[in-house]
Formats: sequence, structure tokens, C-alpha cells
Amino acid sequence: MVAANLGSTGSDTPERAAAARGRKPAPAASAPCAPGAIVPGATPAAQSGAEHVVEPVAYDAILLAGFGGPEGQDDVIPFLRNVTSGRGIPDERLEEVAHHYRHFGGTSPINAQNRALKAALEAELAGRGIDLPVLWGNRNWDPYLNDALAEAKQRGFTKLIAIATSAYSSYSSCRQYREDFADALADTGTGEGDGAIQIDKVRQFFDHPGFVQPFIEGVRDGIAQLEASVPGLDRTTEVEVLFATHSIPSTDAAKSGPAERGFGEGGAYAAQHRAVAEVVMRDAGASDVPWQLVYQSRSGPPSMPWLEPDINDAIEELPAAGRKAVVIVPLGFVSDHMEVLWDLDNEALETAGEHGLAAVRVPTPGTHPAYVAGLVDLVLERVQGTPTADRPAMTDLGPWYDVCRPGCCENVRLGFRPALAGIAP
Repeated sequence: MVAANLGSTGSDTPERAAAARGRKPAPAASAPCAPGAIVPGATPAAQSGAEHVVEPVAYDAILLAGFGGPEGQDDVIPFLRNVTSGRGIPDERLEEVAHHYRHFGGTSPINAQNRALKAALEAELAGRGIDLPVLWGNRNWDPYLNDALAEAKQRGFTKLIAIATSAYSSYSSCRQYREDFADALADTGTGEGDGAIQIDKVRQFFDHPGFVQPFIEGVRDGIAQLEASVPGLDRTTEVEVLFATHSIPSTDAAKSGPAERGFGEGGAYAAQHRAVAEVVMRDAGASDVPWQLVYQSRSGPPSMPWLEPDINDAIEELPAAGRKAVVIVPLGFVSDHMEVLWDLDNEALETAGEHGLAAVRVPTPGTHPAYVAGLVDLVLERVQGTPTADRPAMTDLGPWYDVCRPGCCENVRLGFRPALAGIAP
């Protein structure tokens, strides 16, 4: 594979970097790739495409990659245009989603949560005596990923290890982040020439103990809370635990994860959630409590199949099954952002109340100490080149790959676009 041509000779000048700030990068036409490498834009240790990179890497900084969100009423529609870029959705239709944000003053909580997570990571790193700065960039709103790469360039950082704020495998929760890394490198010109920036990414952490532990505590405490508030409640027949995650198109779900693994309906995305839910129920001491995996926040035309059942449809059916109480677990989310506040705390809890069900929604990991420590542990796996056998995973599906496999998590509508941290395509 030959090195990519990402722009003119002066593409990494301060003037270009300054011009790139404050907006979402355009899609990249290609990704930088060292001669002989099969993984674009990667550090030398990862360029050969091994499933797990067990060679230590002296990273310069951590790149915390967020989704982004509006921070005022004037931001809402421009933000939604970024999220839906390339799909040609008119502003009138975007307003149908905008009311969720406008209900909260036009402000998504996600940026504040990422600021808190960044501060918590910095504190954890300092407490362990680890000198790794944390840069923060978003896919869809300020500060953008190109802002973070411009900062990295200015500070002389060339080897970044990225943490995407998404734990599972699918196009929207993994590959799209990797595409945006490629977009930001091309947009800023920081992926070429002397001092080119290389970006690796920690493995998907759906079954890492640091991510799972907060949910174990939440389910245990949620069931106990219901038992204390509903006299005579029989947990084995009258309580149901609903593990909620973002719905995605069924065609994209089928393409999630490596095809050769044969995950079946729902692909790796659904399989990972089910596996984690089983662990949570077991370790919360709730194996005797009924549970199911449900979905939320679907969008797109009704003619397009998405993963089901919807959480509200599932709640409506619980009384007929003899349930009196429900525990809602936002298993697919790392923090209490808009889909949690609106779709769960507003709509799902309202549906539960309408059907006479006692309900509790358990916390997301947020800045839980186990979660923060777990993210640092994931970085250290790559810093230290931890052997695969020594990497913790709470399901039989992991530990997941350091380098995404070829063809993993294709967007069926768009096909494969340039992406980092994985073997092309």
C-alpha cells in the first residue's frame, strides 16, 4: 500500500490548521498509510494488523473521542446537520428531533459529561504517576476532532491512543469514529510529512470489568429499591429487567463485527449486549429475575427494519405477563446523555407509569471510579503490550480486537470509507 496524498505540500501549516478549527471535517478521500503497512494511520506496532498488539508503544497522549452535542438553542440545528451530514435531511425534519434538545434549553449534557470524564481520567493518570496528556475532540460539535489534532500537532504529539466513548461494535459505535479519525487527519494535514500523527484505538470495552461493574451495582441496587418500595414484590415473577441500547438498522447490525465469527441475527452488536446482560444478572445476584434486551431511539423511515423490540412496546406488554415493576438499564450508554434523559427518563418511565408499573432507571458508568480506572487500564494494555491472555474480559466474546478486522462494521448504505485503527476496508 502506498502513502496517501492528502493535500498540498503546505497542508500542515499553522494557517491551514487554524482554518480547520471549529467545524466538522469533510470526508477523507483516503487515509495515510506507511509503505508496507496494512493498517492505515497506525503506529508501527499496529501496522501489521495483528488482532492484539503485544508490542509496547510509547504514546504521547490520549485522544478522548466524543459524539458531541449542542450547548445552546442556536447550536441545535447546526449540530443535527452535522450528525446527519450526507443524508440530505431537511431542517423541517431535523426539528422533529430538535425538540428533545430544546426541552433541555438546547443543551445536551454530553459535553459536560465528557469534560468530567476528561478530568477524571487526568486525575486517575496523575494518581498512578502516568504522564499522558488527555486531548478531547468530538465527532459532531465543538471541540471537534480536528481541533484536538491541531492541538496535538502544536504540542508535538505524534502517537495518539484513542478512547471512543462507545463500548460496542457497529458502524455508528465504532467504525464511524475510525472514519472520523481519518477525516480529521486529512482535514488538518497532520497525517502526512515530518511529524505525521498516528492514531491507534483501544479495543471495544463492552465486557471490560470497568465498564460492566457500574451496571452490576445498578441492577443489584435497583432491584433492592423496588423490593423495598413495593410490599410483597416477588422478584422471580413480578420484576423484569430491561437492558436498553440504541437501535440501529438491522442491515448494519448484521454487518457488525467480523463476518467469520458468525454472530447470527443482530451481529456482534446484539451478541455483545446479550452476553454482557447475562454477566450483569449473574454477578448482581439476580439470575432468578426475568430480563430481556430492548432497543430505543430508532430513527429513519418506517420501511427500514431496525432492531426490536422498542423499549416502550416491551413495557406495555409487562402487565399481561404479571409484572409489577421494571428495572431499566441503559446498557448501551456510557453516560447520561440525551437518549438516556429523553428516551428513558422521560418516555420510558412515563410509559411504565401509564401501565401501573413501579420503575427505576439505573445509572450509566459516567465517572464511576471502576469505569475511569478501566479506561486507563485499556490504555496501559497498549502502552505495555499486555499479552492477550492477561487482558480481562467478562464474556467469552472478548477480549475484543485492538485492530478492527477487514470488512468489520460496514455501513450498508455508504459502503467502506477510509478509516483508521483497522485493516482496510
